[in-house]
Amino acid sequence: MPSIGVKLYSVFFKFMLKHRLQSRLQAPENDTGGGGGSSFGVTSRPEEETAAAVNPSFTDGVATKDIHIDPITSLSIRIFLPDTCFNSPEAVSRSRSTVLNSGSDPNQILLRRNSYGSLNSSVSSSSGVIVKRAQNHDSFRRNSYGCSIDDGSFKPENGIYRGYNPMGNNCRKLPVMLQFHGGGFVSGSNDSVANDFFCRRIAKLCDVIVLAVGYRLAPENKYPAAFEDGLKVLHWLAKQANLAECSKSLGSTLGGGLDVRKLDGHRHIADAFGASMLEPWLAAHGDPSRCVLLGVSCGGNIADYVARKSVEAGKLLDPVKVVAQVLMYPFFIGSVPTHSEIKLANSYFFDKAMCVLAWKLLLPEEEFSLDHLVANPLVPERGPPLKKMPPTLTVVAEHDLMRDRAIAYSEELRKVNVDAPVLEYKDAVHEFATLDMLLKTPQAQACAEDIAIWVKKHISLRGHEFSY
Repeated sequence: MPSIGVKLYSVFFKFMLKHRLQSRLQAPENDTGGGGGSSFGVTSRPEEETAAAVNPSFTDGVATKDIHIDPITSLSIRIFLPDTCFNSPEAVSRSRSTVLNSGSDPNQILLRRNSYGSLNSSVSSSSGVIVKRAQNHDSFRRNSYGCSIDDGSFKPENGIYRGYNPMGNNCRKLPVMLQFHGGGFVSGSNDSVANDFFCRRIAKLCDVIVLAVGYRLAPENKYPAAFEDGLKVLHWLAKQANLAECSKSLGSTLGGGLDVRKLDGHRHIADAFGASMLEPWLAAHGDPSRCVLLGVSCGGNIADYVARKSVEAGKLLDPVKVVAQVLMYPFFIGSVPTHSEIKLANSYFFDKAMCVLAWKLLLPEEEFSLDHLVANPLVPERGPPLKKMPPTLTVVAEHDLMRDRAIAYSEELRKVNVDAPVLEYKDAVHEFATLDMLLKTPQAQACAEDIAIWVKKHISLRGHEFSY
């Protein structure tokens, strides 16, 4: 059973959340244009969430920045770039072994094997020697993601990383993960302290660039606003990849000895195609052909929607390819209750009444139904899962009322031969790995590591290698 602290916090959490949901249900929906017809809308609620400041340097191993990607709406993303974009994980392991051999506290060092190898305790304790060996080693080999290491032109300046330089040489490419936060469609944000902590952890463990999506919230923006925002980010990622190729071609031209007037002409042409809107971190390090979707709670519903739309779009999204998705305790529900919905109707943090209230806030009144296509993945109107759905990992908690429907959906995916394993965590509650007070628990850390093991299986260019 959950600890006494978790139980007490759950009571407080549910009381506050239920009060907020009821107040929004009673408030006029046209305060910000409402009803889903508004282009603008909130993506966070400052009175609820404490935002984590961005940090464009790698002080803790991950650099972050916020950008708005749509001039019409409030849609934004927070980018999490791990420092392994400069060095392969093998080199990072050697750096950690340096600290270990120099006398630092071994409890602060990760001594476990990962999919890129183990710590090398036989390396000299001299930091300069180790760095030199790592550079020599990586200069003639390909890393786990199939690209050579040549980052001389991409180092941070004054502690702030600038990013892409089209005149630079090869640079390490990382898979891109789109992350959709939880909050019942009506709360939460991509830049909250809890979500920032979780995304940093995932970026480091999975060795990916995380794009945390700040989608529009209900009831100011009804369905399908949040789902359209998720799909819009995927299309934006495809555009970024094409702009990067355009900029790269321009960079090659700039090195060809053209005169200034011709260079200005090339710049004008490039800007006409939107090259000036190029996101430098993604251009330098993003590999959209290995895109992963990760959805937390209601974010799982959005991720699954985006995954299905990506399958339907096919080559229209090139070069973006969704290779896997992770659904963390998805916010599924239905009119005919499952066993867990009956047994755990008054479960921790999110009970049945609050789930219904959240869906009332999201769905337009004329469309409200617990069997809506985005609420219940098992309704006959939705049909069987698409056979080309990406491999899907589902994380469920023992004391979560939504667990049975999530498990049933994974079973439907397996019926059409989709790789769809389920990880169930004993004594766990809804959002046990992403809620602020539970983020630093051993169970939350273990869950993130388990996700990393599975994700690396599908993003590695070496094949299905994932040993710890």
